[in-house]
Amino acid sequence: MRKAILAAVGLALVLALAAVPQATKTKRHRVVFEVNTGPDTWDQVMGNIENMRKAFGSEPLDVEVVCFGKGLDLIVTAKTPAAEQLKTLSDTGVKLMACQNSMRKHKVTTADLLPFAGQVDSGAAEVVRKQEDGWSYLKSGE
Repeated sequence: MRKAILAAVGLALVLALAAVPQATKTKRHRVVFEVNTGPDTWDQVMGNIENMRKAFGSEPLDVEVVCFGKGLDLIVTAKTPAAEQLKTLSDTGVKLMACQNSMRKHKVTTADLLPFAGQVDSGAAEVVRKQEDGWSYLKSGE
């Protein structure tokens, strides 16, 4: 009887320890920014990204900036005043994505985009997909 009680207590301890979250595992932060406004908000978006990086420190951080509508100009080489800052963000892993629907509407070609920008079929759909996959969502602007 005593062995059965000890075995039950031991099993309960093992199960309890298995249920405790691992303190050493670092959460991966994933954030998608929607940029569909003009230049007045672009500095704010880039500032938010930098502030998140500082706040999260060495914690893993994935950032995707989805540009569509008026926001597409952020990553159009001839229209952006922030090419250098965007290159720095891209070099550190931030993905800058252009909406192909907006590209067609505004007659923007792949060659018109900053060379490190990617493309998605639909900016709005990309934001929805990211949210459905558990990404946090931040909208640019006021």
